[in-house]
Amino acid sequence: MSLLTSRPPRPRTSVSQPTRGYRVFQGVNGVILTLVVLVTLYPFVNIIARSFSGERHIRAGEVALWPKGFNLTTYRIVFQDSMFWRNYGNTVFYTVVSTVIAMVLTTCYAYVLSKRNLKGRGLLVGVAVFTMFFTGGLIPNYVLVTSLGLKNSVWAIALPNAISVFNLLVMKAFFESLPTELEEAAEIDGLSTYGILLRIVLPLSKAVIATMVLFYSVSFWNSWFSAYLYMDRTELMPVTVYLRNLIAGATTGGNAGAATDQLSQVGANIQAVTIVLTSLPILCVYPFVQRFFVSGVMLGAVKG
Repeated sequence: MSLLTSRPPRPRTSVSQPTRGYRVFQGVNGVILTLVVLVTLYPFVNIIARSFSGERHIRAGEVALWPKGFNLTTYRIVFQDSMFWRNYGNTVFYTVVSTVIAMVLTTCYAYVLSKRNLKGRGLLVGVAVFTMFFTGGLIPNYVLVTSLGLKNSVWAIALPNAISVFNLLVMKAFFESLPTELEEAAEIDGLSTYGILLRIVLPLSKAVIATMVLFYSVSFWNSWFSAYLYMDRTELMPVTVYLRNLIAGATTGGNAGAATDQLSQVGANIQAVTIVLTSLPILCVYPFVQRFFVSGVMLGAVKG
C-alpha cells in the first residue's frame, strides 16, 4: 500500500544559463546602443553649448560640449522683447486648437474606415491615400484659403493640415484590431454608434490617441510656413516665424557690415538659441507620453 500511495518525486526545475554566444551578443548590443545614444545626444548638447557661448568662440569652431565665453546676449534680447512672448502665446494657442481639431477629425474618419462592412469604404480609403501623394499646390491652396476668408486666423493653420494620412492609417489599423464582440455587446445593450465610440472604443485607445496627439502637436508646434504664408500681421505670428525673422535680421545686418558687437553675438548663436527655445517645450512634454508612444504605434501597425 505504501508503494501505491507514495507519489513520485517531482523533477527538479533547472534554470537555464545564458550561453556564451548570447552573453557576447548582449555585450555587443549594449556597446552599439550606447554609441547610438552618444551620437544622437551630441548634436543637442552641442547646440545648447553654442547657445550660451561667445561669438568669437563660435566662429572659431571651439565650442563642442561645453560653453566657451559664456554669453546670454541673445537670450536677453529675445526674452526682453514683448513680441516674443506674444508670439509664443500664439504658438501655444495654435498648437492646442489645431491638435484638438485634427484629433477629432482623424479619430472620426479612422473609426469609419475601420468598419469593413461600410459601403464605399474602398473609395474613402483611396481618397485619403491619394492626398498623401498628390496635392493641389501652393498657389491653389493660397487662393482657396484666401477666398474662404481664413487668412489671419487660426483656421488658416488648423484646417488645411487637419488630417495626416499617416496618422489616419495608423488609427484605422488600431481600431480594426479591437475585438468586434465588444461593440456588438454594447450595441445589444442599447448604445448608439457615438456611444460605442465614446464609451467603449476611445477608453481602449488611450495609447494610440496619446501617440497621435504627440505627432500632431509636434507638427503644429514646429510649423512656420503656413503662418508665414497666411498671416499678414506680426502680432498674429507664431514664435517660429518670430525667430526666423530674428535670424534673417541678424544675418542681413552682419552681411551689410553695419552690425554692432551685440548684433554679431546674436548672429553667431541665434540658430542655436532658436533650436533650444522651440524644442524645449516638446522635450519637456515627451517623457510623459513616451510610455504610450511605442505601444500606440505597434498596436496600430502590427496585427496578430
